[in-house]
Amino acid sequence: MAKAVYLGSFDPVHNGHIDIAMRATFLFDELVIGIYDIPPKTLMFSTKERVELFEQALEGIPNVQVEAFNGLAPEFAHKNGAKFILRGLRAGFDFETEFEMALMWRHLDPQIDVVCMMSKLEYQFVYSLMLDRSEFHSVNN
Repeated sequence: MAKAVYLGSFDPVHNGHIDIAMRATFLFDELVIGIYDIPPKTLMFSTKERVELFEQALEGIPNVQVEAFNGLAPEFAHKNGAKFILRGLRAGFDFETEFEMALMWRHLDPQIDVVCMMSKLEYQFVYSLMLDRSEFHSVNN
């Protein structure tokens, strides 16, 4: 049974994240979305809100679960019985960053493989940091 974890801060989850997760449900028997509890950046949403937003986005998909995590990615994968860490790639900058992380994770746990999925063309330039944060203010009210 192939199981993967899809990790990120997902602040906020956007269509590019959802697309990667939905397509991954056809590749893996189980997908655990790990929402990093305390990323090293300023957050717009609390961890609880980010988990709820991703759960709502994937409601009705039976082989997906969403949970918060902290610590190292390979440890989270191992804790969940996953042999794969899923990552989404966009054009440009993502490749070098993901390549470096994949090498580090393989060094930490040689049993973990990183699987990268290319974002659809319409999501190549969607970044959480570039979203208009005013669109999301009602979640906190």
